[in-house]
Amino acid sequence: MSAAMWKWTFLISHLLLSTMMSSLARQQPPHPKRPFATFPGEQAEGTFNHLVVDEKTGHIYLGAVNRIYKLSNDLKVLVTHQTGPDQDNPKCYPPRIVQTCNEPLTLTNNINKVLLIDYKENRLIACGSLYQGICKLLRLEDLFKLGEPFHKKEHYLSGVNESGSVFGVIVSYSHMDDNLFIATAVDGKPEYFPTISSRKLTKNSEADGMFAYVFHDEFVASMIKIPSDTFTIIPDFDIYYIYGFSSGNFVYFLTLQPEMISPPGSTTKEQVYTSKLVRLCKEDAAFNSYVEVPIGCEKNGVEYRLLQAAYLSKAGAILARSLGASPDDDILFTVFSKGQKRKMKSLDESALCIFILKKINDRIKERLQSCYRGEGTLDLAWLKVKDIPCSSALLTIDDNFCGLDMNAPLGVSEMVRGLPIFTEDRDRMTSVIAYVYKNHSLAFVGTKSGKMKKVGPAQHGFPKSVLLVAMETGCIEMNGEHFIGLVHGYLFCDLNCIGWCKIALQL
Repeated sequence: MSAAMWKWTFLISHLLLSTMMSSLARQQPPHPKRPFATFPGEQAEGTFNHLVVDEKTGHIYLGAVNRIYKLSNDLKVLVTHQTGPDQDNPKCYPPRIVQTCNEPLTLTNNINKVLLIDYKENRLIACGSLYQGICKLLRLEDLFKLGEPFHKKEHYLSGVNESGSVFGVIVSYSHMDDNLFIATAVDGKPEYFPTISSRKLTKNSEADGMFAYVFHDEFVASMIKIPSDTFTIIPDFDIYYIYGFSSGNFVYFLTLQPEMISPPGSTTKEQVYTSKLVRLCKEDAAFNSYVEVPIGCEKNGVEYRLLQAAYLSKAGAILARSLGASPDDDILFTVFSKGQKRKMKSLDESALCIFILKKINDRIKERLQSCYRGEGTLDLAWLKVKDIPCSSALLTIDDNFCGLDMNAPLGVSEMVRGLPIFTEDRDRMTSVIAYVYKNHSLAFVGTKSGKMKKVGPAQHGFPKSVLLVAMETGCIEMNGEHFIGLVHGYLFCDLNCIGWCKIALQL
């Protein structure tokens, strides 16, 4: 394919969103197309991978193949930082920049896998696919390299080469340095990479302790590793991290993972995929608070179990009334595709579902209380392989309980079901973002064919109307991370085309 066909283009379209309740309740024609500002890429190696927006300045940071870009909010290039390509081989561990590697080296692209803004230290954390997933720390102002730790095994965050396999969440503390919770697929290398861990973000970007585990001794560490025994049961086992966030005292990740189940009436087991929410306490250095709970939703007898995307928002006054919740309650907007059996080629039938985060936490608390009464087992087959009984202990378990060195890690067996608010049978939904505007909860979903739809409230409850607010983009698919956020009155999103595009919606 010619380089011209891989030309990157960023498009920005200003589309006025209707906010009156009456107009949201009915289908409206698209607004007229407005002029586009374009951003031509500087290379032809591939696509953009991540986009983050500085909430203070409105500047846009793009993680691409072999490049990090800083753009103004009107898409003018301000700074470019090159990250690759370089000589590498994914079998080199440690990477060849640390010690000589006997594997054949080839010129290898650096695919951006993590892009996060560390506001406390005014820097960008950019992790790539080269050298087992090392990270650069770049000054926000000019993308000057402040540090690039690579000489210790803690500096290698992920050996998976494709984007979308790693998710990071920065947790800020008032009394100490921030931490980075990093979750990654391990691609059959559990001896090298924990599937989830918490790392130190030192003030000094060149400090020896940058990305070190928050706690580590001979027996306990701030990490969870997939046991090698798990691969004897499910050879291709891995945990795929779709979304992550922090709320209150906890950090959450939404995952998709295989498991073996026995279908009704069958004596043999088959492999399916289950969507789960993982929760950890922010200040739990030993990871005794690790709990995971299956999530999904159902409508008219159809099960939607394969998580595609998620986004955390607030309920807003109107939705809160219909849910019996508070306007400030956290609401998890999720997109699921139908069934459980096909991860890579999901069915086109999909559902937009919502969860009240407090209700998920209540279910986790109930499970913790029952386990500490000695009821049941730990229910975490992939981690424990065999059933381990819960142990009884006299203690009070409240909403902020962070576990002990017993009954941990813990699984919840009963699925928490979300409320389906919209379904799409032909054009699978693949991404979502939501926000509250004038007490109304609005959700935007991206689809497999590259459309963007707005789902808003009808006159009675949430929601009945769907409005197509974006033009046909010609894009192939809008994937899970590609809606980024609402900042300074714009909705930022990526579209996975031959090149990528960004559409901004002016409110």
